Amino acid sequence: MQLYCNSLTEYNRLITKEVKIGDLLLGNGHPIRVQTMTTTYTMDTMATVEQTIRCIEAGSELVRITAPSKKEAENLLNIKNELRKRGYNVPLIADIHFTPNAAEIAARIVEKVRVNPGNYVDKKKFEQIDYTDTEYAEEIDRIRERFTPLVKICREYGTAMRIGTNHGSLSDRIMSRYGDTPMGMVESAMEFLRIARGESYHNIILSMKASNTQVMVQAYRLLIQHMDAEFGECYPLHLGVTEAGDGEDGRVKSAVGIGTLLEDGIGDTIRVSLTEDPELEIPVCRDLVKRYSVNRQPLTDGGSTVNGKRSTVNQSIPTIDKVPYNPFSYSRRKTFAVDNIGGHHVPVVIADLSKLETITPDSLQSIGYTYNEVSDKWNISDGAADYIFTADKAVDFALPGTLKVISYYTTWQVAEDKTKFFPLFDGNKYLDASVEKSSGINFVEIDCYSENANQPSLERLLEKIKIDKTAVLCLSSSNKNAMQSVRRMVMELKNNNIENPVILSVNSSWQTADEHLIHYATEAGALLLDGFGDGICLGMTTESYKSQVSGLQNTEGRTYTSNTSPEQFINSTAFTILQATRVRISKTEYISCPSCGRTLFDLQETTAKIRSVTNHLKGVKIAIMGCIVNGPGEMADADFGYVGSGVGKITLYKGKEVVKKNIDSAIAVDELINLLKENEAWVEA
Repeated sequence: MQLYCNSLTEYNRLITKEVKIGDLLLGNGHPIRVQTMTTTYTMDTMATVEQTIRCIEAGSELVRITAPSKKEAENLLNIKNELRKRGYNVPLIADIHFTPNAAEIAARIVEKVRVNPGNYVDKKKFEQIDYTDTEYAEEIDRIRERFTPLVKICREYGTAMRIGTNHGSLSDRIMSRYGDTPMGMVESAMEFLRIARGESYHNIILSMKASNTQVMVQAYRLLIQHMDAEFGECYPLHLGVTEAGDGEDGRVKSAVGIGTLLEDGIGDTIRVSLTEDPELEIPVCRDLVKRYSVNRQPLTDGGSTVNGKRSTVNQSIPTIDKVPYNPFSYSRRKTFAVDNIGGHHVPVVIADLSKLETITPDSLQSIGYTYNEVSDKWNISDGAADYIFTADKAVDFALPGTLKVISYYTTWQVAEDKTKFFPLFDGNKYLDASVEKSSGINFVEIDCYSENANQPSLERLLEKIKIDKTAVLCLSSSNKNAMQSVRRMVMELKNNNIENPVILSVNSSWQTADEHLIHYATEAGALLLDGFGDGICLGMTTESYKSQVSGLQNTEGRTYTSNTSPEQFINSTAFTILQATRVRISKTEYISCPSCGRTLFDLQETTAKIRSVTNHLKGVKIAIMGCIVNGPGEMADADFGYVGSGVGKITLYKGKEVVKKNIDSAIAVDELINLLKENEAWVEA
């Protein structure tokens, strides 16, 4: 095995052990399964049954139901019987926290149980405890004694189990020894896995979920490496980003984390955790999974920068013996700065306006710039693009002070202000010594490892780029494995000590908003999470763009947002991807759980209300958690927390600290605003 996957240069599924969940086979090359979780009260049998059916009819292959205590676990039998009576045989999963006795009941009823090693035996009090090795071993013995009965029941009944680690609910014991790290997540799961293996029980799936996509991806990679090193085999993996949120943010964040791993052939089942009705998660799951089906569609648009649907064309990407970066720890690739690109600058956003018939001041509104005629000034939003790409179109008006233009060489030549206009070269034009270059920035596009007849020798091109302190590379690939091709090119740069900045260029030929979001987030997000990329430029193929001009549509056929232009949609998506990968923060971040039967208030309504009054607080992380069971742990990465603590009652947190208990939900949002003000985190909109 190469590091954590079979190949870094081609798509190749990681082979895992086969697991049986009812009649469903998972792992060992079987199709990637999609699943979701109900949000109804588990004791409301008919409501849970009806919602489960909606999820199944949407395409869910497994459905998870919370069982926080014995009574809910026992009621799973009534739910299962009603579903079977109606002809629905999809496997059910019991979600367990804190209550081993509920797990032992559920394991005799449903096809799979999920346990969290952070709170199945241990209790989380946010205490630092210094264990000796002997004391630590005694704690493992205590876990073995409490966990083994469930293992034996699962083995006897043929019940599958997911050992599901959550970054936010690591036990105090794990935190004390390993810290709040991906390695702590891995060891938390490995402790339980070793116990299960000791009982000759192998019907196991594992997960490493986090709301931080960097942590989530690193943890899965480490888990694979450790399973392979210790056992010589890997168990199936359930992929998910916890508390991803809703809308565009939730979809992008989920696709960044899940898509990054799927690109490397990792993952046997996925769940997208949205703060929306559970059946709405399934189309997003299906859009993620279908990218890896055997029926990949060819591209519908020409040009070396196009990498829309996964092309059937795949040129040979050179293998690599030594990986020149650490995939288990985030570190941004070292580059020198060319103007505001690279070096210590945050990644830039380049807005593609090339498909507009003409570019006017009004065109810039969609990318964050609004002109005020009265004051004769431009208003610039936090989500304003840094550059625009115009291709061969002229810009004949005064630009906002911070905005710059990239155009084809011939258009750049006639531009009057060479301090704000810069050329884009193909490789041959760039190497032509007779061609004029910019004294500021020269953008050079490379179609990575494709057999593009118009491209010069890569060796010649890189040799010149290495000594050119004005050159910025625009990397894309027309290969089927586009992300792998670009990643391999960045590794080539690192191996040759080439430190020029890199722009990640990703085009999409999909049709719906969700499909575009997932494509952009997967292709660009996977590279950004490995520290590659000093900017991104997203675009659509001509055919796809034409179909979007009349109004973007999501997978259910509803308008994405009223009057949303493709340019506005793409610009917003670019900033959302940078935020989801934590490389550029431009807006408020919401860590919002997807709700379940434990939720004590209307999570969707409350999330929308909190978002409406706080979405201008750039860089502030607000967690909105449905219940006290997981809230305090899973929101540990947030600055402030809003957590259900009882029916109609809310507890507010600053970090991990409780600051206001059992507030009436009618005034809780106002109290949250007061808390933000008290801690100088509030500014007026």
